Amino acid sequence: MTHRVYNFYAGPATLPYSVVKKASQAALDFNGLGLSILEISHRAKDFDNVIKEAQKDLKEIMGLSDDYHVLFLQGGASLQFHMIPLNLMLDGRPADYVNTGAWSKKAIKESKLLGETRVVASSEDTNFSYIPRELPVNDDASYLHITTNNTIFGTEFHHFPQKKSGIPLVADMSSDMLCRRLNFTDFDLIYAGAQKNMGPSGTTIVILKDELVQRASESTPTLLRYKTHTDKDSLFNTPTVFSIYVVHLVLKWIIESGGLGAIEAENRKKAGLLYGAIDEMSDFYTGTVTDKNSRSLMNVTFSLPDRELEQRFVQEAGEINMLGLKGHRSVGGIRASIYNAFPVEGVEKLVEFMKEFRSRA
Repeated sequence: MTHRVYNFYAGPATLPYSVVKKASQAALDFNGLGLSILEISHRAKDFDNVIKEAQKDLKEIMGLSDDYHVLFLQGGASLQFHMIPLNLMLDGRPADYVNTGAWSKKAIKESKLLGETRVVASSEDTNFSYIPRELPVNDDASYLHITTNNTIFGTEFHHFPQKKSGIPLVADMSSDMLCRRLNFTDFDLIYAGAQKNMGPSGTTIVILKDELVQRASESTPTLLRYKTHTDKDSLFNTPTVFSIYVVHLVLKWIIESGGLGAIEAENRKKAGLLYGAIDEMSDFYTGTVTDKNSRSLMNVTFSLPDRELEQRFVQEAGEINMLGLKGHRSVGGIRASIYNAFPVEGVEKLVEFMKEFRSRA
């Protein structure tokens, strides 16, 4: 195995090493074709098998039936901020959003460009340090949108709005997709950039119920219409072949690892170790999430007594191969992102360093 550091960056994130090896081999010769996966036609039978198997595996992992479409699109979650209201907003019916941080705010901004948009719950009053408990679902809404995990602030939904007939529930799961077992059928549209838990940057997964495909008007730009992509099975234009191939490998890795039950158990173990250390050394490390029931399994945020100590902490951690621990500029402090493929031993090493650093600070 080549030299590997512990990647605590918020994304792109650590991939399973077995996936990296297979992808590197395919970059030289894919399926013995004498072609790299980087060169193969998206119309080739070998790639058609990849994308169809990825769609099948994802639906199997999530427990979704055939009335859901799985799309591989481009433009990141940021393009979906606009595509969702463009396709789903109904005349005379506002779109409802829960505001839990920077990415929610970006989604709200795009929705406001297209029609009436209401913020029905928010945690902005404390700089997004918790997930709101009251999550109203209004009868007149075109849909309700939530961001399930907030990379910058370290919060995550562990309770969801109560499902109401006729009101689609839309979720940006970019940073906690497939990190735990959920009843995914409670959601009508799920979207996620692949680069946290599912692959490299480049492709965006959109999963939506068949009944939502028809909502957009014929005046909606062709490339921005979900029906365009469901009709062509994500091949209307050239897709991100390599990124989709890596997602395909990651989904196989999840299945081989024991599915979402096993993945969740590992993630809870990692998060438990790190939050346990923060709570145990609360005289020195302070968690930035005020409500412990809102703590993220994926992004653990905390601060030290002063900025100088935080800078030293990040620098010294980097010197022993722990990279990406500097918190986002809007929050400061430390952020440890521990996505699905991040190893337990990396968290154990960080906890050991936290104890040692505190003893001599």
